[in-house]
Amino acid sequence: MDLLIDALIEGDRTRAVSEAERLIKAGVERERIVTEGLEVAMKRLESKCTLEQFNLLEIMVAGRAVMEVMNHVYPGGSRPVPAKGTVVIATLEGDVHDLGKNILRMVLVADGYRVVDCGRDCPVSLLVETARRENARAVCVSGLITSLIPLVRLVKGSLRHAGLAGIPVIAGGAALKMASPESLNVDIVCDSAFDAANFLDNAGGAGT
Repeated sequence: MDLLIDALIEGDRTRAVSEAERLIKAGVERERIVTEGLEVAMKRLESKCTLEQFNLLEIMVAGRAVMEVMNHVYPGGSRPVPAKGTVVIATLEGDVHDLGKNILRMVLVADGYRVVDCGRDCPVSLLVETARRENARAVCVSGLITSLIPLVRLVKGSLRHAGLAGIPVIAGGAALKMASPESLNVDIVCDSAFDAANFLDNAGGAGT
């Protein structure tokens, strides 16, 4: 398992897939590869996310390796729905940047969540409808431009209006993490994708 973890942290997709295949052939359960391999690798990357060591490219490359291994271990999306539940994510309407959102998706999947990605330039109404349809445990919004802030403030009220008041709203991204949860009308503003995963791991939420 250590060889798989090392390959993931280095972002070596070819070697990571090879190590995962070796473990499968050795009879290691696929869920163990996820929990003891992929999740451990991402947690080790989290520990490096200090101001001195944080490297966005490193996280992204490792995340891609994690996703490739996940697709190999569970081809065709055959992985059972994770017990941790479903999270709906989006970059809201007016913002076409999605790097941060994509990293969040990788981290949450590696942490055992089912992620429904509404994409970028997403209307609040679509985000809320997706959360309702998917019985979401939480909603995450990402933004790199300050013009999104008025839309972010609408999300929690729109969820409440749709009968989804119990769903926490998580915000992140360059433009949003400079603001307080109160000013954005969200439950938490995260500095990194790992902060969002930790919040979900330690907090209850609606949905399954």
